[in-house]
Amino acid sequence: MQMTRRIVFVFLALVLALGGCQLDTGVKVIKMGHAQVVSHPVHQAMIFLGERLEEKSGGKIKVKVYPNQQLGTERELLELLQIGSLGMTKVSAASLEAFSPEISVLGLPYLFRDDAHTSQVLQGEIGKELLLSTEKYWLRGLCFYDAGKRSFYSKTKPIETPADLTGLKVRVQESKMAINMIRGMGGSPTPVSYGELYTALQQGIVDAAENNPPSFYNSRHYEVCKYYSIDEHTAIPDVVLVSTKVWSELSPEEQKWLQEAANESAVYQEGLWKEAVEEALREVQKAGVKISYPSKEPFFDKVSGVYEQVFKEQPQLEPLIKRIQQTTK
Repeated sequence: MQMTRRIVFVFLALVLALGGCQLDTGVKVIKMGHAQVVSHPVHQAMIFLGERLEEKSGGKIKVKVYPNQQLGTERELLELLQIGSLGMTKVSAASLEAFSPEISVLGLPYLFRDDAHTSQVLQGEIGKELLLSTEKYWLRGLCFYDAGKRSFYSKTKPIETPADLTGLKVRVQESKMAINMIRGMGGSPTPVSYGELYTALQQGIVDAAENNPPSFYNSRHYEVCKYYSIDEHTAIPDVVLVSTKVWSELSPEEQKWLQEAANESAVYQEGLWKEAVEEALREVQKAGVKISYPSKEPFFDKVSGVYEQVFKEQPQLEPLIKRIQQTTK
């Protein structure tokens, strides 16, 4: 299965080999791929980005969006960006840990105090620094998209305390931070790609997973998992990226248009996200999911070791973590 998927990926790379930004009858067309369904706020925000960029450029630049993993998983999309075969993508910040140790701190559990704190960090100087921290790997961050807060959903019982994670195989992203967090809480972290998670839950490869409400709903994971425990352990944002190969092909004015369009799409996506969260919680409840709001304190107490491990293994990140924690209005 893995070899077959790799062959398909190589084929897609060849299909896209003309580049992530093409000239089509005098119009520059930037290819943008992502893993979400078309009803997801991310896809709608990308369409908005394309519309704003086309308007700003007077029709000289367009964005063609490929949703639903048409061009590959998040990891594969990043690889396509690096070689310039794809122009833009959106990935979870967790997927960028291998390229930027600094971005990995966004995966720390309970890093942000509240939504206002999150906005102050990501929209301020720290956010700008993080977006550009992957440039040496041919990935330039343009903006952050709201990906909400991640909470646990499970098949057989609600996860009300860390003790409920004992013995459970919990799906995580391919993220060292996420693996350490689940292990610290007492669960058994099991990396599974997002596209394969529904089947993994059905077949018992994993017993539980964690994600935000819209992703839980749009993935239809609620059909398998009837318990959603909103502990909001992480608030890992999404990152909109452009290939530096494509970015360098744009004039300074075109780069300005693209950055502005991305920033405006982030504001638009934030509004869509809030609506999507409300809809998701309402719809999964209708489908029989039992939603609970456990105390966050026991979970928070269990993850102090994750911070200690980071300070020990990557001491250079401690000043950045302190800056984030101390950020105020």
